[in-house]
Amino acid sequence: MTEVRHTPVAPTRTQRLASGAGIDAHRHDDHQIVYAGRGVLSVTTSAGSWVAPATRAIWIPAGTVHAHRAHGDLELHLVGLPARENPLRLDTPTVLAVSPLLRELIIAFTRTEDDDSPERRRLCAVLLDQLQTSVQQPLHLPTPRSPLLRTVCDLLQSDPSDNRTLAELGREVGASDRTLSRLYSTDLGMTFPQWRTQLRLHHALILLAEKMPVTKVAHQCGWSSTSAFIDVFRRAFGHTPGTHSR
Repeated sequence: MTEVRHTPVAPTRTQRLASGAGIDAHRHDDHQIVYAGRGVLSVTTSAGSWVAPATRAIWIPAGTVHAHRAHGDLELHLVGLPARENPLRLDTPTVLAVSPLLRELIIAFTRTEDDDSPERRRLCAVLLDQLQTSVQQPLHLPTPRSPLLRTVCDLLQSDPSDNRTLAELGREVGASDRTLSRLYSTDLGMTFPQWRTQLRLHHALILLAEKMPVTKVAHQCGWSSTSAFIDVFRRAFGHTPGTHSR
């Protein structure tokens, strides 16, 4: 991200983006909630990327430089909140679970006139209350700082179906599996299997948004079987990929 647009007030609105379209790097002085009512949204910062389907929203703290990308036809709901309003006390981007009630509140808030009416203030107050009960979701794919680890991660990002072990990948980049395992822990805060599962889930969400059949998604993302993919996906998102893709 080289050129960064600064928009002091984070907009509250509904916006539609075609698959593959995006919003370039920018930042706001306000906090922002971004939610995909349809399609899948990815948000990228210097620290990594977050992907959210319609059951998740992404909290972006004030001042965070970020870019959006649409996967599938995206209905994007943007909620701007003053920097003083931080019900979750979060200072890093975070994926949040979206209950049916919170979904309807976000949609209503972004589709009504952005004014200071008593009705809108009450709607915002309920929305903030619901945010406080939202469960944080571990759907962050961090970007490594280590050049060595970045090389390994780039190999896997270019082909999530690559099933090589850490030792086999280490031989390609000239490092031991012990060294790489330590870097995953110290640089990314997770194990190699955890990071690879996150990568595959991120990639699966994007492919499902593009209407790829579940069996093909499982194969392209490296799961040993469709049933194994369905099991991991259900545990991560609370529903099956077949339900998600409809």
